[in-house]
Amino acid sequence: MTKSKISLKNILLGALLGVLVLVVSFSWQLYRTQLALNAGAPLDPYAITVSLGYTQPLPREIKLDADKVLLGRKLFNDPRLSADNSISCASCHSLDKGGADGRVHAIGINGAEGVINTPTVLNSGFNFAQFWDGRAATLEEQIEGPINNPKEMGSNWGQITDKLKQDSDYRSAFSKLYRADISAENIKDAIATFERSLVTPDSPFDRYLQGDNSAMSEQAQRGYELFQSYGCIACHQGVNLGGNMFEKMGLMGDYFEARGNLTEADLGRFNVTHKEEARYEFKVPGLRNVALTAPYFHDGSVATLPDAVAVMVRYQLGRTMPQQDLDDIVQFLNSLTGELGGQAQ
Repeated sequence: MTKSKISLKNILLGALLGVLVLVVSFSWQLYRTQLALNAGAPLDPYAITVSLGYTQPLPREIKLDADKVLLGRKLFNDPRLSADNSISCASCHSLDKGGADGRVHAIGINGAEGVINTPTVLNSGFNFAQFWDGRAATLEEQIEGPINNPKEMGSNWGQITDKLKQDSDYRSAFSKLYRADISAENIKDAIATFERSLVTPDSPFDRYLQGDNSAMSEQAQRGYELFQSYGCIACHQGVNLGGNMFEKMGLMGDYFEARGNLTEADLGRFNVTHKEEARYEFKVPGLRNVALTAPYFHDGSVATLPDAVAVMVRYQLGRTMPQQDLDDIVQFLNSLTGELGGQAQ
């Protein structure tokens, strides 16, 4: 056998091996994902996607302790978690508003205005980190932020546990579920369990991925193809179509120069790592239910979904887009609205 034939054989064997590794790796990641779903744990961001950008439907069910979910829901809606008993988690993460609040910035106790747009709580258990700057690794850790922030709930765990211990229903529930007294750790565990239950499957896109070609309109299907071919899927992929990586805001153009009035919040992940390469980086938001969560971006600066797509095309892709393509992509994004608790969002 000549050297050239041996070389060609090695190339073909290498290519075949690469394909086999990809298939085995993807199968293993799917298995790991199912384990995470069954455990109700935060998901590995790459567990249901490969580098090609494929995604999967949201799961219809996640195995969670039903009693903890109920307790967490009660706590999530309890204004006693705030210093003046005026706002709850649900005040800024309304399930009637796509898991957000519809404001540019959240409003906390005493009418204090926050500095950043409220991210949706829906499907947040699929995010690889919490907050726009990713400073919290888990939902449990994330809860510390609004509880202690003077512009949000402005409270502390001593105040909260003292108030809740006066409630006989809470005392009974915590004793039954945790075999312990009411504590910060148990409160966070219950709320995070409830938040992990806030999954919105059965969107038209989910049904389309499951093989129902009639679930999405032809325009939405064209939009999905354009979403991929323009490169949007490079950042918005995985089961949540985002939430699994950081990216610079203004990758292909200076978004902040065009907008003006730079704030500390605009520094993004730089505020966490203090590394120059993290300046203006943010967690890529998941696009599930995006039609419900205006205004858009970390600064809440864009009021409509078509305008948000146009901004992304300009500053993240560095491209121009015909109006018809933009309209088609918006129709695709509208198809990402799912259902929560059997109720259409």
